[in-house]
Amino acid sequence: MIEKDPNRYDDIINLPHFVSKNRKHMSNYDRAAQFAPFDALEGYDEAMEETSRTTDNEVILGDNEIEELNKRFQIIYEHVKDNPEIEITYFIPDLYKDGGLYCTKIITVKRIDLTNRILITTDNDKFDLDYISAVKGNIISEYLDKEY
Repeated sequence: MIEKDPNRYDDIINLPHFVSKNRKHMSNYDRAAQFAPFDALEGYDEAMEETSRTTDNEVILGDNEIEELNKRFQIIYEHVKDNPEIEITYFIPDLYKDGGLYCTKIITVKRIDLTNRILITTDNDKFDLDYISAVKGNIISEYLDKEY
């Protein structure tokens, strides 16, 4: 085993820190950035994240469910002047893969266009009636209670 001389750096250990006359001092942030991890496979992490992201399958409604929804849309249409507040569950198709996402939101209806099948809120959000899978609200409950 080779013994190391404990005094081998004595000639330089107490020298003053070098400061360049030509270059500005590098900040600690910039100095650290030089040693940041190198991403050899650019975009790999994003691709893996996208692959592992799950989507919901769109539920295809049966004839009875579609008829019930259309009845509810008709009730909203007849009371649209009152700007009814309703809760809808709707499907948002995913732009990159099969499936999508179901969301539930409470909205205030401004207009409903049964011909073009679009529901417009007081916030000017637009919902395609064909992507709405459930509708609830006081106006609907009141009307359906009278019917039965």
